[in-house]
Amino acid sequence: MAAHCSVVEAAVAGPEELVCEQGRNRKAVLCQRCGSRVLLPGAATFTRRELFLPAMKKKTALVGDNDLEGDVLQDHWLVDDMFSFENVGFTKDVGNIKFLICADCEIGPIGWHCLDDKKSFYVALDRVSHE
Repeated sequence: MAAHCSVVEAAVAGPEELVCEQGRNRKAVLCQRCGSRVLLPGAATFTRRELFLPAMKKKTALVGDNDLEGDVLQDHWLVDDMFSFENVGFTKDVGNIKFLICADCEIGPIGWHCLDDKKSFYVALDRVSHE
């Protein structure tokens, strides 16, 4: 675990106020729209990976939408166990990807999960708030 943390710490160059010395989230992660708690403090690790997320929409519009409007986002909270989430939902499969949404208001995507990797759930820092 210590080697993993030092690699993550080396990658931390952005949101210092959100990331503790061990590379984990200092604050709770919340839905920007309704304020529902997505992750407790310390539940995720900061990571940088370029991922495309479609534009924020309600779940019903997101699943059937074939347009490619969205953003390539780089800063994410990485969660390795889906049971670490306090409140998150998943879209239907879009290829081998499921997008993460707020389970309360169903706005999203706030994150990304590849079905090929059972231990990697990414929550985009730009798509959530912190307290």
